[in-house]
Amino acid sequence: MTDFTPGLTAGLERLDKFASRTGAHYASQRNYDYGPAYRNSVSSLSPWIRHRLITEEEVLTHTLARHSPAVAMKFIQEVFWRGYFKGWLEQHPSVWHRYQSGLQDALNAVESDIHRKTDCDDAMAGRTGIACFDQWCDELKATGYLHNHARMWFASIWIFTLRLPWELGADFFLRHLIDGDPAANTLSWRWIGGLHTKGKTYLARPSNIANYTDGRFDPVGELALIAEPLTESFDHPFVSHSPPQPTPQDDFLMLVTPEDCRVENSISGTPSGVLGLVLAAEPNQSDRIHAFKKGAVEDAIARLSVGCTVTSATNWSTVIIEAAERAGVTQVVTPYAPIGPTATQLEATRDALRSVGIQLHQKQRAYDTLTWPHATKGFFKLKKKIPTILTDLGLADA
Repeated sequence: MTDFTPGLTAGLERLDKFASRTGAHYASQRNYDYGPAYRNSVSSLSPWIRHRLITEEEVLTHTLARHSPAVAMKFIQEVFWRGYFKGWLEQHPSVWHRYQSGLQDALNAVESDIHRKTDCDDAMAGRTGIACFDQWCDELKATGYLHNHARMWFASIWIFTLRLPWELGADFFLRHLIDGDPAANTLSWRWIGGLHTKGKTYLARPSNIANYTDGRFDPVGELALIAEPLTESFDHPFVSHSPPQPTPQDDFLMLVTPEDCRVENSISGTPSGVLGLVLAAEPNQSDRIHAFKKGAVEDAIARLSVGCTVTSATNWSTVIIEAAERAGVTQVVTPYAPIGPTATQLEATRDALRSVGIQLHQKQRAYDTLTWPHATKGFFKLKKKIPTILTDLGLADA
């Protein structure tokens, strides 16, 4: 079973162990889920990449040091899927806002219907009677991780067999996955249900599950036979993403959040002070999620060799203002936070900071700047640009 320790060293050790298998091995084995005790078919790097303890560029660099782009392309594409999801959601922000409101509506509807509430509670407790689903539910809660193929099967069964609101399933994942990413999670659930690519659904089939779990499960006669696409009565407009303005040359406070814990290669210059902030743990959220996020930020700050503690708070304004005043600065710089709870908190903080003469600046990585403009439609548009992006990053020859 993979040990998810929230630190750079642990992430790099895992990357070094798997890098040699990112070629033909990954391409042939990636869809197989042999269970939590046998994870060598996939990298299991997602918790570290999600919090950018290790970056996509580092993963690609280690991969291309061992394989040609052609041999490792399946793994390389998997790395770029994360950038695709983030870029797409940045340019369709209403999807996140609708998900948030839809989640509250779904919670209200379930609470008002005792039968639906029982069904939902049973699903989250792993009491559906569908052996594979119940096992994945238990595994998720016990480890904070699921193989990607199991996530797809789980979501499909949740939506089409159990006929539960997709928003509740997506929220269940975010409350338990250590690598839970607002963009990847939301858009993956929407894709399964037929909302991301309109009308295209993913149906979990017993034969597919039996094959790719190596016979551990065979839910014949237990799953839905059809997957009617979910629908919504509105479109999500495209909103062009403008990269943040250049960071200031003045003295600044560096703000470290769980969105990017590799600040030493993201923000240049020596800060006058450093502040680590993590959102307070949410109700019903797995303790290991908050622990990993806090540990990741602590690891980032330790590498900066500054005497600073990490604060968990529901409102960041006062904490940031006090830290800026202690450092004697009016500029705060932090790595860019994509759409999600951290970004929402930063936006809520911006006006309060401005009112006392403090400016908040976000620094976007070159990887995101090169990737996100191609994440406007389906993944294929970005996929075609991967060779060019690798060249622009200096990771492959032109």
